Amino acid sequence: MTDTTQTETDGGTGNKEIESPTVAVTGAAGYIGSRVVVEFQEAYPDWEIIALDNGYRAQVDAIGDVETQHVDIRNRNRLEDALAGVDVVCHLAAISGVDDCDENPDLAYEVNVTGTNNVAWFCRKTGAALAFPFSMAVLGDPEEFPITADQPRDPLNWYGRTKLLGERSIEAFADGAFPAHLFLKSNLYGEHVVDGTEVGKPTVINFFVNRALAGETLTVYEPGTQARNFVHVKDVARAYVRSAERLLEQLDRGVTGTETYEIASDEEMSVMELAEIVREGTREERDINVDVELVQNPRSAETMVEEFGVDVSAAREELGWENRERVNKSILEQLET
Repeated sequence: MTDTTQTETDGGTGNKEIESPTVAVTGAAGYIGSRVVVEFQEAYPDWEIIALDNGYRAQVDAIGDVETQHVDIRNRNRLEDALAGVDVVCHLAAISGVDDCDENPDLAYEVNVTGTNNVAWFCRKTGAALAFPFSMAVLGDPEEFPITADQPRDPLNWYGRTKLLGERSIEAFADGAFPAHLFLKSNLYGEHVVDGTEVGKPTVINFFVNRALAGETLTVYEPGTQARNFVHVKDVARAYVRSAERLLEQLDRGVTGTETYEIASDEEMSVMELAEIVREGTREERDINVDVELVQNPRSAETMVEEFGVDVSAAREELGWENRERVNKSILEQLET
């Protein structure tokens, strides 16, 4: 965790006692957001959950008994109306991924920067707490391993730059006004089911599994030895529940400012290793034989390292969070369904 910038009041009007919390999730119909809503429902069925999404990458219309409200975070008035009375905002609405941001740079700026400012401004005006992921992309090429969130920011792409602007604005808005948790997340993987609907995203592991099931060659960008750290979407979603628990305690104590946590796993492996795991699993589980092929890497600025450890001690110690899912097991489960 980076050096905390949080401060605590001595009591008085800054403290906020909450008997029955209300939590809002932006981007709630998407890959991560829908899972976050499920985790809240399972952990705290008596809490009120508000789900907001503008439909850009929506995969579900409702999660359990929670209907998704069509709200665009770029519309500040509509957003603030929808968030009225909320105690904690889990802000997941974003244009995510390098390619999507490169292809839609204006949209990425409007959502990731202006939209995030709107959410943070609401929290500053009302005192609501905020949890926000800002991605490993803000670091660019990490200076050392294991990675910690206090390393210098040097994003290599537009996605990373927009997330960095979001991080900085939340730090400024939260100062003296509300508690906020910033998550430096590693590469997500895994699918999950919401009310019978499979929810996924073409992350590298999911991409390999889907190609293998179709009998198609698994293409690995050269050199193939580049490592990544992989964390399951279910584990990430549970981090938001742990975060909300701590944020509610901090609201009660009148804490303001930001804390930053690394959310990752202890599983770091090369892209070629992943492809081989998927190839072997596909052959054993489905009797499908696929090839693995090295291809030219179109992302010349991509980080090329053979280790990708991340220090998650702060999340473990302060949030009581730990990753439970394993890459091998998740791949086999996807191949079996």
